Amino acid sequence: MDKDFLDKMEESLSTLKKEIIDNLVVSSNDFKEIVEGMDPKDMADIASDDIDRKMIEAIGAKELKRLKQIDSALTRIKQGKYGRCVKCGILIPQDRLEAIPYALMCVKCKSADERRYR
Repeated sequence: MDKDFLDKMEESLSTLKKEIIDNLVVSSNDFKEIVEGMDPKDMADIASDDIDRKMIEAIGAKELKRLKQIDSALTRIKQGKYGRCVKCGILIPQDRLEAIPYALMCVKCKSADERRYR
C-alpha cells in the first residue's frame, strides 16, 4: 500500500473513531436521563422505559465493537500490516478499504465466514 493511501485511511479511521466516541457520550447522557427521569409509573410506561434503555445499550455495544475494530486497524497501519486479509493474507482491494476502513478480510474470505455462521 502506498503512503498516501495509508495516510488517507488513518485519517478516515481517526475521524470515525471520534464520531463513535461522540455518539457514545451522547447515548450515555440519553441513557442517564432516561434512568434519572424514571418515576413510579404504570407497567406500560415502565416497559417502554426498559425498551428505550435496552436500545441505547444495544447501540452502545455495537458502537463499542466498531471502535475496537477501528483501533485494531489503526494498530495494523502502525505495524505495516494494514490492508492484508487476516485469513488468506492477500491484499484487500482499496475500494473495499475505502468502504469499510476497518475491514479485516477480503470479500472472498468474509463471504465464506458469513456463510459458515448462517
